[in-house]
Amino acid sequence: MTASVRNRLKIALLALALLGLISGLAVWLAGDATTAKFVWAFGVFPVLAALLIEIVRSLRHGEVGLDIVAALSMSAALVFGETLAAAVVAVMYSGGVFLESFAEGRARREMSALLTRVPRSATRHAGGSLENVPLAAIEPGDMLLIRRGDMAPVDGTVASERALLDLSALTGETMPVGLTRGRDVMSGATNAGEAFDLRATRRAADSTYAGIIRLVEAAQRSRAPMARMADRYSVVFLALTVTLATAAWWFTGDPIRAVAVLVVATPC
Repeated sequence: MTASVRNRLKIALLALALLGLISGLAVWLAGDATTAKFVWAFGVFPVLAALLIEIVRSLRHGEVGLDIVAALSMSAALVFGETLAAAVVAVMYSGGVFLESFAEGRARREMSALLTRVPRSATRHAGGSLENVPLAAIEPGDMLLIRRGDMAPVDGTVASERALLDLSALTGETMPVGLTRGRDVMSGATNAGEAFDLRATRRAADSTYAGIIRLVEAAQRSRAPMARMADRYSVVFLALTVTLATAAWWFTGDPIRAVAVLVVATPC
């Protein structure tokens, strides 16, 4: 399944959950509580089915996630007639999945934009002429020509009288910045003015833009500390939640108390 298909599926699940919740509330306010329960359940079933499929896939890979609690809370709420609670959990869960997918998609687009901006070659002065060389061939001290619209391929200093640079990709500064001879230029800066000469001070692999890309790639590969902690203790949390829910039902004789514990424990 492609990323675009998965994204459309997540949007559809959120839309169905919202539709079921809002429509059920409208029917309930109209005085038909029985029909409202069926409408709420209608919005929950697609989300619950998708969640169960995802849980089965995770278990096949030996992964036990906190999504099991969400599945238990929706299932228990449906079984014991608390369809409104199930509908709320379905909206919370599908909404959380959609927001996570949206954030991941945005991060991927930003990373792709960073990578597409990386030049593959540079124009170097060589004995009174110009030559096109790969970035790996640039050494500190080389004189490079940066044409209008070109990105500085390596860190260096301005060797011309003046340079006008767009630093938005590096600093977020929207207005071009004027630099005079001898001023430092970070790789990743775009020439917004006339062509100028740049004296390289670092190799491409050691320059600012390459470091930024490495940091972003490392950040995308890693997981947040909270996510790692949640994965580490997911089995313990699941066992504790089921134990508390069972105890609440056992000591009160009311299954709705168990549903309440599962709903509150749902990590949405």
